[in-house]
Amino acid sequence: MLNRSTSRTMRLTAAGSIAALAALAFTGCSGSGGSDKVGVALIVKTTTNPYFVAMEDAAKADAAKAGVNLTLAAGKQDGDVGTQVQAIEASIARGDKGILITPNGPGVQNEIDKARKAGLFVIALDTVPTPPSSVDITFATNNFTAGEDIGKWAAAELDGKSADIAMLDLFNTQVVSVDLNRDQGFLKGMGITVPDSKKNGSEAKSGSYTGGKGGSYTIAGHQPTNGDAADGRTAMETILAKDPNVNVVYTINEPAAYGAYQALKAAGKEKSTILVSIDGGCTGVGQVKSGIIGATSQQYPSKMAALGMEAIVKLAKTGAKPKTSAGLDFFNTGSRLVTQTPVSGVTSITPDQATKICWGK
Repeated sequence: MLNRSTSRTMRLTAAGSIAALAALAFTGCSGSGGSDKVGVALIVKTTTNPYFVAMEDAAKADAAKAGVNLTLAAGKQDGDVGTQVQAIEASIARGDKGILITPNGPGVQNEIDKARKAGLFVIALDTVPTPPSSVDITFATNNFTAGEDIGKWAAAELDGKSADIAMLDLFNTQVVSVDLNRDQGFLKGMGITVPDSKKNGSEAKSGSYTGGKGGSYTIAGHQPTNGDAADGRTAMETILAKDPNVNVVYTINEPAAYGAYQALKAAGKEKSTILVSIDGGCTGVGQVKSGIIGATSQQYPSKMAALGMEAIVKLAKTGAKPKTSAGLDFFNTGSRLVTQTPVSGVTSITPDQATKICWGK
């Protein structure tokens, strides 16, 4: 999730913070405030997506075990920078030891800088910020690899046929790493060159893909979904209106994939279109099993939150800081391709196997 949310600025002044924060849906224990316990804030993109609810559940469980004072906060929707800014300022004011955050884009960076200058240890979850060094460490899926896996799978499924590809991205108004990496990883898996790694849509609009048996391709369009099912349907409808021959659909996450499926079904194209995604929630895994989604890359938000909480507690008690994975500028929490139809060259698990380790309901 990237996510990657299903719904659809602002900095508070010091004088107005208390009144405004009363309106925020913060839950959990209060911060450090004179207690010997470690204070930690978990700030997610939104709680309308089960992916981030899974993070909260893991953080609450680990906080209880470690005796941490945990405060929860969430944006009202994916891209809601203002609420995240307020939550960071509140964490600083409480004197928390650290912040775990799934950043809603670069708009929160000034506040993250402020928190680090105030001595808080800031860990990003799920989304690697730009630059990665703007937080102390990130625990996240290797989103490029996750995207590459579904791209390889889609190319193999095409079996040399021409591909009219719809790209259902996260945003078109801001740039976030999860959006770029999943989109461009998918294209690489398909065997399509992306000349500008900082821009979605920089690939040639038509040419030849080299994945699987290879063949010709056309990019039918890029549309934002906000990681949301309703917006995913609208995005798919928009692309179909321009290119009714779409037969491959990449989606940023499973809610967007389900929205795309609804549009495809309405157009009578759901059975003739390869639909791929990234998330691996229990609902999405079920959609793979039922044939709605052809393949998804499963990621592990609970693991991200657990490792993040562990890192802050360990730092507070021993001063030891976590390290990134070898060759990466973040700690890779892993992903697995989930499909009912395995293909050569891509390691995968079945929906039944994925159900045992999925998140959400």
